[in-house]
Amino acid sequence: MILKGSQRSGAKQLAAHLLNDRDNDHVTVLELRGFVSENLNGALREAQAISSATKCKQFLFSLSLNPPSHAVAGEDDFTRAADDAEKVLGLEGQPRAIIIHEKEGRRHAHVVWSRIDADSLTAINLPHFKNRLTSLSKELFLEHGWSLPDGLRAHGGKSFLNFTLDEWQQARRLALDPREIKGVMREAWDRSDNVQGFANALEERGYFIAKGDRRGFVALDVMGNVFALPKWLGLKTRDVRDKLGSPDQLPSVLDRKSELKSKVTEKLKGFIGQVKDKHARDVEPLNDQRRALVEQHRSERKKLQEKQDLRAKAEAQTRSDRLRKGLGGLLDRLTGKARSIREANAAEAFDCAKRDQEQRDGLVMDQMEDRRALQRQFETLRIKHKHDRRLLARDVMQFLRGSSRGFEASDRERQRSQSREPSRLRPGDRNRGPRFDL
Repeated sequence: MILKGSQRSGAKQLAAHLLNDRDNDHVTVLELRGFVSENLNGALREAQAISSATKCKQFLFSLSLNPPSHAVAGEDDFTRAADDAEKVLGLEGQPRAIIIHEKEGRRHAHVVWSRIDADSLTAINLPHFKNRLTSLSKELFLEHGWSLPDGLRAHGGKSFLNFTLDEWQQARRLALDPREIKGVMREAWDRSDNVQGFANALEERGYFIAKGDRRGFVALDVMGNVFALPKWLGLKTRDVRDKLGSPDQLPSVLDRKSELKSKVTEKLKGFIGQVKDKHARDVEPLNDQRRALVEQHRSERKKLQEKQDLRAKAEAQTRSDRLRKGLGGLLDRLTGKARSIREANAAEAFDCAKRDQEQRDGLVMDQMEDRRALQRQFETLRIKHKHDRRLLARDVMQFLRGSSRGFEASDRERQRSQSREPSRLRPGDRNRGPRFDL
């Protein structure tokens, strides 16, 4: 079932929402555990009162449990799901309430825990609760045999050949549960009427049908793992043949492997191009900032130069005015006063020029600090891009080596025993499956 949780406050509002029988056909308070109060409103207010002795604002954790629309979950199903959830969240033993809602022919439940440890009067931390609930949600779907929604399927239930770069980078860290593989194949089987429809449905999920060495039907994934379809569908070989006919018109396993190698290589080349494009997009905002900063700095320097030129002109005029003209100027020259004035003017002009230079240097230094700060962002991005390229190159090589190992292992397995299932995966292997372990 889909699990969605959040930390929250608002005991009164939450109680009103959970007990709302106007928008729900039926509301059932299935459980109140660990509270003194015997009603939901009082229980949540009790949790709020205890939280007042702490600094915690979001003292409740609210979780909704939504089975798929075609399924009707029982009270035990909701209780077991709540038990599993509080284990993965670290809320074991905390006061909780379970409320079941029925609306529009569907049934779902809400669980509310108090996050406050009454003994230590501290709030229980819930790190990565969304990821933990997603993993538990998938496990509950597989446990009940419900069809996984795309959001819970490994890499969204898509074929590797249709991945985006982000999906591929996420998928390489995920392993497929054999139960999920079996469910994918069974879904494709149930919705198809003939061999072509079955092949198309499988390819949507990243599996490719082929003719096995013993003239049976098999499927391959992009890693070269081979799956004997009757075993993974849970059917007899005769039943598969009755629906799909003869496999003679299908490509052989070797032909299908060759085709997949070519497609995978092209896809990985596309990922390399996507990384380059992404890096170009990442750096463009910084380039825009750099261009704007350069224009700003040029403008500031131009304005300073213009002001300095005006001031220098005015100061030069002031110094020139100190030298008298006419009879007074002649007297100053005869007495030596004019010489003293010229020397003083020269010294003052030198000081003014030095002052102007220091102002220009000061402006440049300030601007260089701004430019260095921006350059540090460039360097950080370059380091990240270099790391991305290194990881991509490593992942591509590991993926290709992994594909080759998958193909070679399947070949050896088939040669070793014609009677043995070609795939290294078996439906009973809980934690084994083809990995996008690039």
